[in-house]
Amino acid sequence: MSNHKSDFIRTIVERGFVQDCSDIDALDALASKEVLTAYIGFDCTAPSLHAGSLLPVMLLRWLQQTGHRPIVLMGGGTTKVGDPSGKDQSRQLLSVERISENMAGIKQIFSKYLLFGDGQSDAIIANNADWLDKLKYIELLRDYGCHFTINRMLKFDSVKLRLDREQPLTFLEFNYMILQAYDFLELARRYNCRLQMGGSDQWGNIINGVELGRRVDQLNLFGLTSPLLTSSSGAKMGKTAAGAIWLDKKRTSTYEFWQYWRNTEDGDVGRFLRLFTELPLEEIAKLESLEGNELNEAKKILANNVTAVCHDQDAASVAAKTAQQTFEGSGISFDLPTIEIPDADLVVGIAAFEIFHMAGLTNSKGEARRLIKGGGCSVNDKVVGSELQTVGSSDINADGIIKLSVGKKRHMLVRPI
Repeated sequence: MSNHKSDFIRTIVERGFVQDCSDIDALDALASKEVLTAYIGFDCTAPSLHAGSLLPVMLLRWLQQTGHRPIVLMGGGTTKVGDPSGKDQSRQLLSVERISENMAGIKQIFSKYLLFGDGQSDAIIANNADWLDKLKYIELLRDYGCHFTINRMLKFDSVKLRLDREQPLTFLEFNYMILQAYDFLELARRYNCRLQMGGSDQWGNIINGVELGRRVDQLNLFGLTSPLLTSSSGAKMGKTAAGAIWLDKKRTSTYEFWQYWRNTEDGDVGRFLRLFTELPLEEIAKLESLEGNELNEAKKILANNVTAVCHDQDAASVAAKTAQQTFEGSGISFDLPTIEIPDADLVVGIAAFEIFHMAGLTNSKGEARRLIKGGGCSVNDKVVGSELQTVGSSDINADGIIKLSVGKKRHMLVRPI
């Protein structure tokens, strides 16, 4: 147990959210005596957040649940520039219309995790385009550029790693850290925001904001980062062979979302229970000590709890039942993800490698070919013998569907239309 005074700092330290903090003792003292306003920024590069973004979302949730006020900062302005952190290449520049569409999708996600309103600890959504779009370039350089040295900016990982790999860094991207620092200053002025949080790859950008606030307005601001998560095997969070695991159920079905967490590697169960659920630490300690088949029950508890918040409790229960029917019952459940294919196409027949790719079970047709050659694909629970084997009307079972499987854990139903 930590010795911190504030519920917020004690909770996030004990659950593993903290990697670095500019002054954790002073931040703890502040959070123990007043309502702390803190923010995390989310650029609008996709129409939804994925499971890899869930850690910062949960960090904001814990902030609110311990009595403080979260700000969700939408990067309507910074998305036009592109964050170079952790990237070898420049981000694709998006149109203003696409950024707005993405922002609308991301906003919907937060309504499941945070309470918005006018109360003292109610969450706020802000858009940095509200102030960045109005900045005048010469005034920005004159008023704020003087507080940044090229010498120091070149030492930050977001810049240094790109240059070390001899990859180009545009002047546009080089400005990103200045704009992010200005965001912190603006939020401090508008909302008395004292803390910026983010992933560990944002440490340099966050510290720039802390220092800008001190130099320009003599503010005592704080920065806090969380570890960048990978699984025990080194896999990136929120990604599978079939693509991203989105928090929007229109993009990733509830079953696929539940199954992603159910498939957590053994060594990650305790860590993920602490980060992504609100179960008491004592209960988590018991669950992560389980072994063998009993540990699988802990994984189901993880999947149920994460899915219940993201999708709702009823959806989580249906997903759990679907998995049970699929793996422990008859081998099929009608709640599995489904694609519809014209009956005329099935009459002709579709090459196995093509239909597995069409179903989203592989990232490419080449991957589908490799999986089939390795005996990793099945149709109606029978292994596909050849990549050129056709799947068609003759495979439609008595229930009027075709079941496609990759391994034992990923399934898709094909329904003729």
